[in-house]
Amino acid sequence: MTQINKLKIFNDPIYGFISIPNALIYDLIQHPYFQRLRRISQMGLSYLVYPGANHTRFHHALGCMHLMQKAVDVLRFKGVSISEEEENALYIAILLHDIGHGPFSHAMEKSIVEDVHHEEISLLFMRQLNVEFKGKLSLAIKVFEGDYHRKFMLQLISSQLDMDRMDYLKRDSFYSGVAEGNVNSERLIQMMNVEDDALVIEEKGIYSVEKFLMSRRLMYWQAYLHKTSLAAELILTKILKRAKELTLKGVVLPSSEPLQFFMQNKIDFESFDTETLDLFSQLDDFDVISALKAWQKNDDFILASLSKMIINRDLLKIQLTGDKVAIDDLNPLKERFAAENNISIADTNYFIFKGKIKNQAYDKEAEPIRILKKDRTVEDVIESSDQLNLKSLSKSVTKYYICFPKQLI
Repeated sequence: MTQINKLKIFNDPIYGFISIPNALIYDLIQHPYFQRLRRISQMGLSYLVYPGANHTRFHHALGCMHLMQKAVDVLRFKGVSISEEEENALYIAILLHDIGHGPFSHAMEKSIVEDVHHEEISLLFMRQLNVEFKGKLSLAIKVFEGDYHRKFMLQLISSQLDMDRMDYLKRDSFYSGVAEGNVNSERLIQMMNVEDDALVIEEKGIYSVEKFLMSRRLMYWQAYLHKTSLAAELILTKILKRAKELTLKGVVLPSSEPLQFFMQNKIDFESFDTETLDLFSQLDDFDVISALKAWQKNDDFILASLSKMIINRDLLKIQLTGDKVAIDDLNPLKERFAAENNISIADTNYFIFKGKIKNQAYDKEAEPIRILKKDRTVEDVIESSDQLNLKSLSKSVTKYYICFPKQLI
């Protein structure tokens, strides 16, 4: 039998060539669980705003692994000992960190799966893969859960300056065309070091950190929290909620078997067994889009109207404001829409609703980004920076929104 060459390379538009470090990583990438990420969009419905934002979680996971390879090289060069087993654990953990994402990323978590976070599902996938790969993922899981004694390893995977954020900001900026989000990940990685088992950035890299945090703030306002993307995601969440509501009342809606299962059953973390995980692994963006195409012709006014909005990109109007919106302000709109469309006031909640969004580029309550000074002391980036704007970046900015049909203007 011919031996397959598993030391392949991927051609990435951002970093150039990405190499697969070993046969185990190759086999994980080849696994159906991971290949599914090719069918999960990285930026959800943002392509309705930025037509180029069609890249996938698959792209992103490979990019994160590539940056982790660079980080391991830099840290070893600076005398940080990382064994081959630890190196592999870092690659596996960062490669699989997003494997639990559902279709269109966050809409599923807020609708047909009951409050199960994608990171919890990622861990379930990793444990299942660990069984299949005979325990070879054990250390990666330990690191991912924060149970490994070398703290800096978790920080490389999940912190305020990790490989995940470095890749998604650079990648999402590239594909969306929002230039303000572009970060110099290469420079940031070159400035990394480890002091007292914690990840630090050398003092001369402080301006790169400031630029990174500013880019993150701008990327949230311009892309992730863009009002049209937000409206689209809220509509999709409402569609899935309505579909589940109708299904539980006995209405049979055309959809794929995996989607049908999640609409028919109340799924929380406790009920996420191996069979559920297998069905979740068959769910992707295509199940949702093909369901929406069928549902736009449904007899249910709510389901059909909302599905048409996404398919034809004719969305609800969304208005942002700095002030809280009183529920009473929406009542006249609801009464008018109910009368015009012959639906109950309760049903207008699918079309007319309010909420809030938050943007905080740097969280002072979380693990800080540490700067290593020339005298080997370590301090929080906010204290080290001479930029007053970093203090403002750590403040949480809240905006309020209302959504309603355009014809009510």
